[in-house]
Amino acid sequence: MNIIEEYKTLQTRRQFFSQGKNLLGTVALGSLLGSATSAAAGEGVVKTHFPAKAKRVIYLHMVGGPAQMDLFDHKPKMKDFYDKDLPDSIRKGQRLTTMTSGQKRFPIAPSKFKFGPAGECGLMMNTELLPNLAKKADDICWMRTLHTEAINHEPAIAAMQTGNQVPGRPCLGSWASYGLGSDNENLPAFVVLVAIPSNRDQEQAISSRLWGSGYLPGEHAGVSFRSAGDPILYINNPDGVPAAIRKSTIDNINALNEINFKAVGDPETQTRIRQYEMAFKMQASVPELTDLSTESDHTFKLYGEEAKKLGTFANTVLMARRLAERGVRFIQIYHNNWDHHGNVAGRMPSQCKDVDQPCAALIEDLKQRGMFDDTLIIWGGEFGRTIYSQGKLSMTNYGRDHHPRCFSMWMAGGGAKGGTIYGETDDFAYNIVNNPVHIRDFHATVLHLLGYDHEQLSYKYQGLNQRLTGVLPAHVIKELVL
Repeated sequence: MNIIEEYKTLQTRRQFFSQGKNLLGTVALGSLLGSATSAAAGEGVVKTHFPAKAKRVIYLHMVGGPAQMDLFDHKPKMKDFYDKDLPDSIRKGQRLTTMTSGQKRFPIAPSKFKFGPAGECGLMMNTELLPNLAKKADDICWMRTLHTEAINHEPAIAAMQTGNQVPGRPCLGSWASYGLGSDNENLPAFVVLVAIPSNRDQEQAISSRLWGSGYLPGEHAGVSFRSAGDPILYINNPDGVPAAIRKSTIDNINALNEINFKAVGDPETQTRIRQYEMAFKMQASVPELTDLSTESDHTFKLYGEEAKKLGTFANTVLMARRLAERGVRFIQIYHNNWDHHGNVAGRMPSQCKDVDQPCAALIEDLKQRGMFDDTLIIWGGEFGRTIYSQGKLSMTNYGRDHHPRCFSMWMAGGGAKGGTIYGETDDFAYNIVNNPVHIRDFHATVLHLLGYDHEQLSYKYQGLNQRLTGVLPAHVIKELVL
């Protein structure tokens, strides 16, 4: 048996019916998939279910889990609890990580940073380390009661990005690409940037499966741009190879892929063809995209001088704005080193310095360009931190372990209700008092802002209509939406 014949014996029923040898099967397949094939061709899977408030998303993920009580969830009463043990009535037997479960004590560590009111909304936040962001408080929708079941980084990041702790599912960016399609011809719909933090004491490993397309067509996976060197590997032609030869090579490769598709019927072959074509177009679009010489002095004053340095958080945020201008639907930025098990006093200031001015600048920049109202900015990590100290505690320094029971995130623009302070935690920032927001609710709300009902945006896989929010209840938090 030759290779093609062997493949045919192993093909799925969907692949068999899609080859056109059985007209009834083809019609049935079309009724099952609806317009999914149009999404694979770069168009939206369906028209939005209702008018979208956001046309694009810039998602700033703080890898490691920022400490909510050191940033946006002020707990002044903890000053009186310094070095006292976390009460059992607060912990309620909740799960701990192995990093602190063996501690003899769980001493309370009040935040050492100065808090103050921000904006007319009056949010009490860390104005010492985030003075620029504090000035934008009324543009931001503050969420203080996110929660998740995952207590360790890998499953928690997977859950936050894909809706499931088990890796291999499509991420939020892939769902946005699948639903909305591309708004440009020369760049991917979904781009990933990994920023280099100024402090690199304890970075978490992140991998491409966080921006993978899972069971969605492969073209909806995020395309990672590098922080140094060529943004995309092999984006430039080798020495002595003119563009005409590269184009001829790609055309011939695609012709071979078309022959293979007709023989085998694997839809991923068509994805490969489109990706080759996109790669050729990116040879012209990416150099122009990454050339910051066209940016004004005003822009660099806004974002800071760090924006001129490749790979910094400021540089990636400026690049995100440029990508958004050019029609990229979803831009994901990862900023590492928020895993503060120790030395919060030494690491939190550098982390906040990295993000404070660029985040405030992004809001202002999008406003100046008339893009703020239809660009959704998301900021947050995969979980929060404990009020008790991990390891040695002093009045001036401490560490914090993972805490999934409550944590803070924020959104701005794109239909998010600026100046809203949603949710309340107890005095220990340990449990939710009112208005909980499960990450499924967060995902449902983001999809709502993009114009989609999270229960209807689905993809048929293994006989089931799969969706980002899964099968458990999820709700759009209407109080967060304009």
